[in-house]
Amino acid sequence: MRFIMLIFVTLTLFAQDPGKVVHMEKATFGGGCFWCVEAIYQRLPGVQSVLSGYSGGTKPNPTYEEVCTGKTGHAEVAQITYDPTKTTYEQLLSVFWQAHDPTTLNRQGADVGTQYRSVIFCHDEKQKVAAKKSKAEAQKSFDDPIVTEIQPLNEFYPAENYHQDYYRNHANAPYCTFIIKPKLKKLKLE
Repeated sequence: MRFIMLIFVTLTLFAQDPGKVVHMEKATFGGGCFWCVEAIYQRLPGVQSVLSGYSGGTKPNPTYEEVCTGKTGHAEVAQITYDPTKTTYEQLLSVFWQAHDPTTLNRQGADVGTQYRSVIFCHDEKQKVAAKKSKAEAQKSFDDPIVTEIQPLNEFYPAENYHQDYYRNHANAPYCTFIIKPKLKKLKLE
């Protein structure tokens, strides 16, 4: 699958301007159920792709069922590949703070457990600095303290295929109708 994604990204880049190669960057965020995070970021300008997955734990190659136990240490996350000439990491962070409640510890709505924690996994020191600055700025918009973790990204494990593009493939499913659609409307993305 990664090989196919690489071909797709390469073809897309050359289709835009054959003489120009754009270096894509990645951001990895956890803000509750990865279906929600994925659906939000897929709609943003400059985002090339979004992959649901797991990060932050100790179990290599975890399954969804294992992550759901809360014993792997992994969070459900979305890894966003974006064109930095069309959007910035700071803009992605701004959406992150609006897309979920970063003041609730290990919970987003009815989704409860460490796998639903609010977390930013930084790919480098520059992202870490930007995330900390953005968190401090975002705190001004919340009465309760932001509990979002900011950690270095060690490993990212893609989720099973049936989790990918979940909203696109299941827009009329109850979770999508009652949870994801209202978030998209709130963010003016639907």
